[in-house]
Amino acid sequence: MRNGIRIASAMAAICASFLLLTTNAYAAEPELKGEFVQGGLIVGRTNPDAQVIFNGEPVKVGAHGHFVFGIGRDDEGKAQLQVRGTNGESWSQAFPIASREFDIQRVDGLPQQTVTPDPETQERIRADNVRIGAARNVESDYFAFAGDFEWPAQGRITGVYGSQRILNGVPGAIHWGLDIAAPTGTPVYAPAAGEVRLTAPDMVLSGGTIIIDHGHEVFSSFLHLHAIHVEEGQYVEQGTLIGEIGATGRATGPHLDWRMNWRGVRVDPWLLLEHSDN
Repeated sequence: MRNGIRIASAMAAICASFLLLTTNAYAAEPELKGEFVQGGLIVGRTNPDAQVIFNGEPVKVGAHGHFVFGIGRDDEGKAQLQVRGTNGESWSQAFPIASREFDIQRVDGLPQQTVTPDPETQERIRADNVRIGAARNVESDYFAFAGDFEWPAQGRITGVYGSQRILNGVPGAIHWGLDIAAPTGTPVYAPAAGEVRLTAPDMVLSGGTIIIDHGHEVFSSFLHLHAIHVEEGQYVEQGTLIGEIGATGRATGPHLDWRMNWRGVRVDPWLLLEHSDN
């Protein structure tokens, strides 16, 4: 099936389920869903011709009026949202950002070259980061982000967004993903539709890696995969088998590290899920 047909089908499904089809959705005041909390992803809808500004920066508005923005882990104070209509109407509101407490997590037994890499390994990591940055340097018209997200895999939660990591006894970077531990070979499915922007079997830190573009600069990344079942440029529907859980890269055991970004903002996948299902 051609992308145009797939995208049209996805648009119809999202428009049916996304409860924003009210008169207000086409006035200056937008309809919003999501939590104004550190790590939150906020989805909105307004008049397709309106201009949306978040914290002073313009936000892409899709053909059906959908837009999205993210709140960072360390953001504080208030988030300022403004909508300007085509007829001169304007709406603005400052939303208080709820703060969170983040864990400190100790991880031992990692390959030491991934914790304190030698110069050759550092160069490989830099090259990996260039590929990852290029994969996310896209502003597509997809709007799968406006629908519900599903669990990409079943397993035990062993790591959460925003935690401070102590790696082999050494303070490391913040952990940005949701870790789901399960045996090697456990299926990994697309949590929402989108286009595969990157597949890599052997990145230094993330091992087997997939990045999916859900539209409007919202991306999911899937790390430490044992196997990859999709190709770059492939459009996948929600629930498509994309890979298998593994322990590749910087990992002590088989698990999926699922991360999400909006632009350069790292957001928390946990906040988008129904927790009783896992």
